Amino acid sequence: MPNTKTATAPPASPAGRRQGVQRRRRRQLSEYGKELQEKQKMKNIYNIREKQFRNYVKKALAGRSKVEDTGELLVRSLEGRLDNVVFRLGFASTRAQARQMVSHGHFLVNGKVVTIPSLQVKKGDRIMLASRAQKRDLFQNISIILKKHKCPSWMKLNVEKLEAEIVGEVTLKEAAIPVEISAIFEFYSR
Repeated sequence: MPNTKTATAPPASPAGRRQGVQRRRRRQLSEYGKELQEKQKMKNIYNIREKQFRNYVKKALAGRSKVEDTGELLVRSLEGRLDNVVFRLGFASTRAQARQMVSHGHFLVNGKVVTIPSLQVKKGDRIMLASRAQKRDLFQNISIILKKHKCPSWMKLNVEKLEAEIVGEVTLKEAAIPVEISAIFEFYSR
């Protein structure tokens, strides 16, 4: 007698799942967890360590009485870092790469070699690629890359000379950081 049974799936459990497979239910984040998550997100965007980030936040909170928007003050100080400016200008594809370029002395600020990624640039500062760095393989096709790159409105880039000037201040809207800044201040206000 031929076998007329066809292959069928094993019987399902009452919950409709296979036996032995357990599902974890994701718990909803607490308020502290959400604040921590936002802080970590912003810290990782700018590629800085905890102590340095905490100092930026405390400085912004201390300047709260002078400025209407504390969040904008924090973003200005983070966006005004030299490594971030190099990234925004298009010389580097990531902030980590920009930090390394600055650390290696590839950029001049107002004619002086700077190796400090956290240096705050201000309106009127001129940032340029060092002439010795232009000979490196890393910067061989930089002119072509910079011509395609859209520079923020608070910086003016001269592609032929490979230099830029800070002509204004960054706004919170222009920075467009996908972070809830108020949660960061709440985290550090505990």
